[in-house]
Amino acid sequence: MSSGYLILSDGSIFKGKIFGDESMSYGEVVFNTSMTGYQEILTDPSYRGQIVIQTYPLIGNYGINNLISESNKVQVAGYVVRHYESIPSHISSELTIDEFLKREKIIGISDLDTRAVVKKIRSKGVMNGVIFKGENPEEGIEYLNSAPSYDSLNLAEGVSNIEMLNKKYGESNSKYKIAVIDCGVKENILKLLSKRDCSVKIFSSDFELDDLNQFNPDGILISPGPGDPKNMDYLVKKIRKLVKFYPMFGICLGHQILARAFEADTFKLKFGHRGGNQPVKDLISGKVYITAQNHGYAVDSENVSEDLEITHINLNDSTVSGFKHKRLPIMGIQYHSEASPGPYDNEYIFDEFISLINLK
Repeated sequence: MSSGYLILSDGSIFKGKIFGDESMSYGEVVFNTSMTGYQEILTDPSYRGQIVIQTYPLIGNYGINNLISESNKVQVAGYVVRHYESIPSHISSELTIDEFLKREKIIGISDLDTRAVVKKIRSKGVMNGVIFKGENPEEGIEYLNSAPSYDSLNLAEGVSNIEMLNKKYGESNSKYKIAVIDCGVKENILKLLSKRDCSVKIFSSDFELDDLNQFNPDGILISPGPGDPKNMDYLVKKIRKLVKFYPMFGICLGHQILARAFEADTFKLKFGHRGGNQPVKDLISGKVYITAQNHGYAVDSENVSEDLEITHINLNDSTVSGFKHKRLPIMGIQYHSEASPGPYDNEYIFDEFISLINLK
């Protein structure tokens, strides 16, 4: 394997070995604490524009199976692992992770001290970084200095899958019609809706109001996705025009978009919540759930509309993990109830969405 570097915008330089594609790539450097589910992480649209570090040291041991991807391509800008397994052991494996990243033209780097990188991100916060093949760190530093800020990019517009748009999912005679606003929707969200007798139609994040109203859905789901919700006021304004007419459910970025539609503010977390082990407390039932999360922004609890009731909090830092409207059939959660990867304990949230529709 060729040598290469991961260089962070604070000047930190980490030497390792390149796998996957060999094209230089930059992005916001974040870490995920999940032990498994690396294929779902790689193909999760919420990671668009980000270099992902896996804190678990061994990645790739069960290979790649094309049936479990969460979107139609690898979404990460780059991938950082301590060690990747070149000889996977699983009956369903079709590719190694090296072959997968080569096919998708995504660079990876291994054999570096991932603990040191994660500790730096944890203490200083997320920052831009670059991965490249070569022996001269100056190449990467020059490239990194000219890269745009992650916060300035509207990444959700670029993750809509053209094949999904205007295509319906579920049976045509299903009980419920759901419009999914695609800010970076994951495949398992569509599967879980279909399991609940829903016919689903996908709309891009820049959809036309007339098109959605013509579809006349029973409910609207605003999907997870990448980037800063402050760059998506074009969608917030459209949602604000629809909230009185349709039951709504927002997940992750969708939760933030919904909150902003009711004049709440959002802010950037120091290093985000990314992994399958985030504890969330339901303030109504008192129960605690372990959740899958993948976000770098949160709803500001100090600036939530009186119309909204905070229903869930993250027990690690007390940030808002869920809310509901006090009068309208509207709810949002910050975590990934669809998992993929992560615990399946929170799929019941989709049943609550259906209950909101039934109250209409």
